[in-house]
Amino acid sequence: MGKESEFIRIIKQNEGVIFKITTFYTDNRVDQQDLYQDIVYQLWNSFDSFRGEAKISTWMYRIALNTALTRIKKSKRTGYSVSIDKVVLEQSENYDPQFEERLKMLYHQIGQLNVIEKGIMLLLLEGKKYEEIAEITGLTASNVGTRISRIKEKLKSQLKD
Repeated sequence: MGKESEFIRIIKQNEGVIFKITTFYTDNRVDQQDLYQDIVYQLWNSFDSFRGEAKISTWMYRIALNTALTRIKKSKRTGYSVSIDKVVLEQSENYDPQFEERLKMLYHQIGQLNVIEKGIMLLLLEGKKYEEIAEITGLTASNVGTRISRIKEKLKSQLKD
């Protein structure tokens, strides 16, 4: 299998990773599509350097998060800020308006966190272990644990108000 075919296969298998980050760090469809393209471009540029020392999803998360954070930093320099006011919720057959409202409130509060805290919470909500979050973010596992604990306390406090 050629390099391009392998890359396309990996992107298709893990496009949920990219979609989650683009959804979390943008507030409209156009910005989401632009960020998606930026992430895929960065993944392609880094594809040859992937050594297989980490899981492919970990490698993708790291590049996707770094790309999103870089984009936010650039947009702040130009005076445009990204807000996460919209949360896309899939409605199921067991629609629970109270649960949906609480979920919207939680995502709104997560949207108020700084970019690093948002990234950590995104990975935690994705079910990543502290060690994997540490590998993706470049923090130590104990630092990740401490930050998660502080973020949870912050969110609890904000949700009570």
